[in-house]
Amino acid sequence: MAETVIMPKLGFDMAEGTLVRWVIAEGQPVTKGAVLAEIETDKATVEVESNFAGILARHLVAEKDVVPVNTPIAIIAAPGEKVESKRDGADVQTQNLASPAVQPLSQPAEAAPTGGLIPTVSGGTDHRFGGTDHRFGGTEHRKVGVPTVKASPIAKRLAREKGIDLSAVAGTGPAGRIVKKDVESATQIPVSMPIPKPVVTSQTATQVPLTKLRTAIARRMVEAKQQVPHFYITHEYDMAALMLLRKQINGMLPEVEKISVNDMIIKAVALTLKLFPNLNASFKGSEVVQHGAVNIGIAVAIEGGLLTVVCHDTNLKPLRQIASEVKSAISRARQGKVRPDDIEGSTFSISNLGMYDVEVFSAIINPPEAAILAVGSVKDVPVVKDGQLVVGTRMKATISVDHRVSDGVEAAKFMQALAEILENPLSLLL
Repeated sequence: MAETVIMPKLGFDMAEGTLVRWVIAEGQPVTKGAVLAEIETDKATVEVESNFAGILARHLVAEKDVVPVNTPIAIIAAPGEKVESKRDGADVQTQNLASPAVQPLSQPAEAAPTGGLIPTVSGGTDHRFGGTDHRFGGTEHRKVGVPTVKASPIAKRLAREKGIDLSAVAGTGPAGRIVKKDVESATQIPVSMPIPKPVVTSQTATQVPLTKLRTAIARRMVEAKQQVPHFYITHEYDMAALMLLRKQINGMLPEVEKISVNDMIIKAVALTLKLFPNLNASFKGSEVVQHGAVNIGIAVAIEGGLLTVVCHDTNLKPLRQIASEVKSAISRARQGKVRPDDIEGSTFSISNLGMYDVEVFSAIINPPEAAILAVGSVKDVPVVKDGQLVVGTRMKATISVDHRVSDGVEAAKFMQALAEILENPLSLLL
């Protein structure tokens, strides 16, 4: 029996996606789990895998088509099965937004104004003003609807030579006529000249169009700050024991499998969230949805913005598996080849800027999650221990929480419980 492949919903706010490329052509065999096509969303280009096996009988949409979620995009049939029509009875609607239709003008546009000047055409005769003015050796431009300035021929010639606007000169001759001495004594007012184009310098501003990813980030972050009431709590952690344990673990692992500080923080956060289900939750109208699974989202810097990759069921996985999965997902994200599972379903996020020598910062919650943890650098700093000033290894982290879901006391207790795990890190190996 033929199966219909639909445009997947890759994220809670996705409404449509662009089918960038068909990986499997019509008539080719398909195995379950094979990559069918590449779909571009606001966030990333995602490889869509098949849930069915058989023959790709029909493409229902073309490459570059913009397709709403849940719309049929392909038909996979059994070998030898006949598919009667291209759409196989499915109601397929696609919308190509690349070339919007141009509406015809109902009326021709009016001629543009000439700016008040009518030049005399070379070789022609303007009978309204007596034709070409040969007295001054060229074509004279006259203002429409403005009376000719009364001036003697020598006054006109002198005004042109000195760049004086005769309309601004008061005449002392008969009937107000402008004469030579009026021009000689007048303040020099330049005749109207075209406005020069601004000189381009190194300080000229550059306008950079937003990418689809940056547009999506802008929209979601504005919504988050406007609609989600944030509050913040910062805690300082003693990281000496964790750094020593990491060194011991990595001493037994090959280079490609080494554990990062962030991997250990991800595991610690996941274990702590099981004790605080209200922070592993989402606000939904008149209720708070506490998620059963702990899926940690990790903010990743990619070209043009940020992307959150997801480690599913993080609390149930050993540290080495978390490290391997996160490393692979980050690599795919930076190559623009993420899978749907890489970016779907996070319930709590972590943003780590420690590698950039950032001591402390606050992050914006990633809706529909209820909280996000912002992690700073691990540093050697002076601390007081048993009344003595010694060198300590410390890290600061700040949790941002949706105040509709939780309050300060619960968030503070979460940060304290996280300290219990980070400062006694052997629990990360259990």
